[in-house]
Amino acid sequence: MTVQRAITSVRMQVAFAEERGLPVAACLQGSGIHPDMLGQADCTIDAEQELTVVRNMCRELGNEAELGLAMGQRYHLSSYGVWGFALLSSPTFRQAVELGLRYLDLTFAFLDISLQEQGDDAILILDDSRVPEEVREYLLARDASAVMMIQEELFAGRIPLSSLEMRMPARPAASFEAIFGLVPQFDRPRSQARFVAGLLDMPLPQANPVTARLCEEQCQQLLVQRYRQGGVALQVRRRLLSQPGSFPGMEAMASALGVTSRTLRRQLRAEGTGYRELLDEVRRMLAEQWLILGGLGMEEISERLGFSELSNFNHAFRRWTGQTPARFRRERQRK
Repeated sequence: MTVQRAITSVRMQVAFAEERGLPVAACLQGSGIHPDMLGQADCTIDAEQELTVVRNMCRELGNEAELGLAMGQRYHLSSYGVWGFALLSSPTFRQAVELGLRYLDLTFAFLDISLQEQGDDAILILDDSRVPEEVREYLLARDASAVMMIQEELFAGRIPLSSLEMRMPARPAASFEAIFGLVPQFDRPRSQARFVAGLLDMPLPQANPVTARLCEEQCQQLLVQRYRQGGVALQVRRRLLSQPGSFPGMEAMASALGVTSRTLRRQLRAEGTGYRELLDEVRRMLAEQWLILGGLGMEEISERLGFSELSNFNHAFRRWTGQTPARFRRERQRK
């Protein structure tokens, strides 16, 4: 929660709460957000500030899953700015999902969302384990509902779910069925939606590969801008992203941050990561972006990512994705 986000979600939720009789001041209490900021289109805030607003709402209106479901239906693709346009112009549903998850930090989600494929099934996993318990059910329902709204706008219709599991006590089924098209299985150990994997390769009606590439470039630039000084891992990631093609070693990075390499290693370990893992993460993101956008040959991409030989880049990319860079590019160009 150390990446800055647009104030759009707070503005939408405050309006939602006002309709239910909760004053703006009560919504914003303790958040550090002034009412004037709600009208500033380019204003960004910390996720913790939005979380304070959510706590205020849930305390006054009740932590009701039904409220979350209704709120989630207000998150249209246009609410997300360039991230929404990038999804809308993606060639296929799969590419939209992959792009959306790659730049999830540009959204208003509090859940960790991931996609798995098991045989003929695709499973969208909604992990709420890092969400505070007092607002968990509201945010789980809100973000799940928002995912369905995004999907409906991508296809101009709802794709059929095979099953839906929710990590919350049983609720009246009607409001869930109206949004998801089926009654969830409640009291499950995790929340997930299952659908036919073949739907991932369906073309999107508003696909525009050129627009999608331009939007993804803007997503990457916006993500770099929104990383702020916070955890050590974020500081390292931000420096790596800001200088693609010139990745410092561990010693140089530690020096740039004003610490010893031993201290940096210990700090990253305390945050559950390491320098090599962060470098791989940034390299993979840049590699996929450059392969999708085109314009750069394999040798040039390899060199920009700091690999001494193309074979080393091929080996690393296969380790990251399970396929070669050439195959990755061919598959994206065919779709």
